Amino acid sequence: MNLAHLLVRAARIDGARTAVFLDDRPIHGYGVLMARASALARAFGTDHHLRPGDRIALFMRNHPAVVELMFACWWGGYVAVPVNAKLHPKELAFILGHGGARLCFATDDLAGIADQAAREAEPMAEPGRPSARARVISAESAEYDRVAARGHAEPPIEAAPDDLAWLFYTSGTTGRPKGAMLSQRNLLAMTLCYFADVDGIAPGDAILHAAPMSHGSGMYILPHVAAGAAQIVPRADKFDPGAIFELLGAHKGVTMFAAPTMVKRLVEHPRVARADLAPLKTIIYGGGPMYLADIRHALAAMGNRFVQIYGQGESPMTITALGRHHHADTGHPRHLQRLASVGVAHGAVEVRVADDADRVLAPDQAGEVLVRGEAVMLGYWRDVNATAAALRGGWLHTGDVGAFDTDGFLTLKDRSKDLIISGGSNIYPREIEEILLRHPDVAEVSVIGRPHPEWGEEVVAAVVLRPGKSLAVDGLDALCRDSIARFKRPRAYIAVESLPKNNYGKVLKTELRRYLGGKESA
Repeated sequence: MNLAHLLVRAARIDGARTAVFLDDRPIHGYGVLMARASALARAFGTDHHLRPGDRIALFMRNHPAVVELMFACWWGGYVAVPVNAKLHPKELAFILGHGGARLCFATDDLAGIADQAAREAEPMAEPGRPSARARVISAESAEYDRVAARGHAEPPIEAAPDDLAWLFYTSGTTGRPKGAMLSQRNLLAMTLCYFADVDGIAPGDAILHAAPMSHGSGMYILPHVAAGAAQIVPRADKFDPGAIFELLGAHKGVTMFAAPTMVKRLVEHPRVARADLAPLKTIIYGGGPMYLADIRHALAAMGNRFVQIYGQGESPMTITALGRHHHADTGHPRHLQRLASVGVAHGAVEVRVADDADRVLAPDQAGEVLVRGEAVMLGYWRDVNATAAALRGGWLHTGDVGAFDTDGFLTLKDRSKDLIISGGSNIYPREIEEILLRHPDVAEVSVIGRPHPEWGEEVVAAVVLRPGKSLAVDGLDALCRDSIARFKRPRAYIAVESLPKNNYGKVLKTELRRYLGGKESA
């Protein structure tokens, strides 16, 4: 089934029901949203000569057009490539080239970056098809709106379960992003798991997109369309707890996806004590570690509105969940241990913990978290070797270390791939290390995450300098500014005489974290 049929169904049931809000202002009903998505899909083929399977990048801040563009992609059999709006032009250029995007829709504030990236991209050749750089189109232009308003009566294209639907680029330990290929089947499984394992949605409810629609919040567009609920897009470009509380007064049955750092900012905002939280139905948190003290504080301040999910781009939003009833079960003898876990396996996947030989481990033994099932990706785009490694034996190897208890609750212990999660964004040290090693004064460097009270973790670089050189923070920062997004740049540079290593020369990042945790930094 084509995912676009979720929109068709909602429009048939109640086409006048509001589908998209900008703050508290209705933008489109479901009937109009369907007409616009179908008109855009037609234009992709007739005006831009795209073929089913072609990729369309969405480099946009949160905007109402994201919803119709995603469904337009699926309507015509195209592949949506939502891209983090905070990326550097060089990072976007790689994604446009590697993904072979033929179109790139941008909001006006990002159009200049998109144009630069499209010029610098090196499109990969496709069999029987000349390569072409992405054409950048403003999703806020009068021409875009004119095309979307044309109307179109043809039904969505027929889609096979394993047809590619969403190409999710997530940074890899090699320093280059990898494109997780998510199929129609994967996203439908994720959608059904939402209803089974996360939350119920009624017509007239809404999801408030306080987090980026290019990531987890955007994934949850699907179950809310399936239920005939609304999408609320805040006008504010940045997460603003005060604005969130203000918006609650204009809506009902509101759900939002939030990184733990966002939850913390909501709970610590002065308005939380006097806010009317009745319209707020659910806060789904994930994308980083939620500390036990923080979730207990959140429950005390905002009540039992919380659901935790654990997932990856490779198994979107669908590995485990800690439901609202688990948060409320204060009488259970292991309640606090459960609050510190990431919950139990979703219904559409199997989850196990295994050793280095992929042998299943007993409860309370730590090992790598493995996943298989309907939500797990097809593989990595144009990366056979990475796909074989990640999906060996038919199981997704997450790179996360965890342990199950005897009741099936999974607790994450560490991230074996050294992923840093800061403010809900994934940051991979190797990418930053390769940039810093370009500096002529740097002999060695290792990047780690250090606990931060607001962001969860902050990026710290330990630098071994060449003889006779001194730490030049401005020069190192300049290198990062020229190559990577701002949120990935180190917040501290620390000169060290040497890096702790094992007998094989591998840097012992656990020791480094312990050492730098209290080290004064520049």
